Amino acid sequence: MDDLPTCPSMSGDGLLPTELRAWMVLLAATGAVEQQLRAAVKEGLDVSHDEFLVLCLLAEQPAGLRMTRIAELLGRPKTRLTYQIACLQHAGLVTRKSVCGDKRGVEVILTDKARRLLTEVSEPLSETVVQALGRFMGPTQRKAMRALLPDLTEPSDAE
Repeated sequence: MDDLPTCPSMSGDGLLPTELRAWMVLLAATGAVEQQLRAAVKEGLDVSHDEFLVLCLLAEQPAGLRMTRIAELLGRPKTRLTYQIACLQHAGLVTRKSVCGDKRGVEVILTDKARRLLTEVSEPLSETVVQALGRFMGPTQRKAMRALLPDLTEPSDAE
């Protein structure tokens, strides 16, 4: 990873306005984080990255979320989400229930097993995020990102 070129959109010398440059930096950084997380998520939770994103959304909603809302938040087709939820349910990580008063509505809730597993793997996964962002963002972007992640560090020479 040491020989990766700096993302061209970080230089500010191109044709793009600031907002599009910022978007490109965000895309590059989130892509880097996703690549690093894929293996860690598979090893720690034995789920796909997309299934992990569903678990993360549900972790912040103790009462659960409707499947349509999960699809909206993740920008995923409902049919794909249905498959992912079925996989998570088969693994014992979520439950589904009908929404009272809406025969088509389905709500998804984390199981205790999922809460326990997320608690166990959260620290190493958080560290993976911080390390990936630290490596793939420039100094200015890291400084701005510290408003959200105060522990974001500079990349070490060993990486």
